[in-house]
Amino acid sequence: MLQGALAGLAAGGLYAVLAVCLTLMSRLVRVVNFAQSATGMFGCYVAVFLAVHLGVPSWLATLAGILLGGALSAVLGWIVSTWLAEADTGTRSAATVAVLLLLISLAFILFGNKPQPFRPLLAGPAFTVGGVVVSQVTVLTVVLAVLVALGCRVVLARTLLGVRLRALSERPTTAELLGIPARPLSVGVWTATGVIATLAVSIVAPSQSNDPTSLAMLVVPAAAAALLGGFRRLDLAVAGGLVLGMAQGAVAQSDRLSVLRYFLPFLVIVVLLLWTQRKEVWDAAR
Repeated sequence: MLQGALAGLAAGGLYAVLAVCLTLMSRLVRVVNFAQSATGMFGCYVAVFLAVHLGVPSWLATLAGILLGGALSAVLGWIVSTWLAEADTGTRSAATVAVLLLLISLAFILFGNKPQPFRPLLAGPAFTVGGVVVSQVTVLTVVLAVLVALGCRVVLARTLLGVRLRALSERPTTAELLGIPARPLSVGVWTATGVIATLAVSIVAPSQSNDPTSLAMLVVPAAAAALLGGFRRLDLAVAGGLVLGMAQGAVAQSDRLSVLRYFLPFLVIVVLLLWTQRKEVWDAAR
């Protein structure tokens, strides 16, 4: 059980990073970006194509893929900020679902339906806990999730950029009247989260199911983790991602329960939604 839980930490770290990105998007630009992991997936696939088929050095191909993931997110952010600036959160979020499906389809068309030969950025064990080996990938993803969450918290709380971003998220009209550049800041948030998401996917993809659909749909467990913090709290988003990954890894160790690991994110989402709506449901039942 311990072995499975620690093995699941690699995926948990990825969930946590993506959950932090989703939380930032929700807080700062009023969007639940369902294409968050899809842009990362597409950037990683392009990186593999450059390295395997064109002979580009792996580090350079990976860097190009990360930059592409950020650029795709920036373009999507510019579109949403330009044409859906006055739309509500539901409408803006729905637009990202279309991009999710578009990128999955485009990946199948360009790269086929088989998993790609990802080259691991890191390989080998980092240390051992109770006889269980913890990989370097696991350590890196967990550290990355924590550092991203802490870094974002410091920026939002203690810098002028953070003050402007919080003003833009809480009072967008007032912020624009005060001269805060709304669109560039929004596109910057989209770009930064796109780069971070693509980096995280690049680290974990070689050890995960890496067909386009599987990588793009990593947004589901990430959303479950972000929902734990109500898409507002970064610390709970990180904790939710790590716990969900460990739970999936532990369940996978049992032959009878292993199939449940695919349903855990959906169960978490349902339970959290019911819990957050409990007061309204109880009040209506009285």
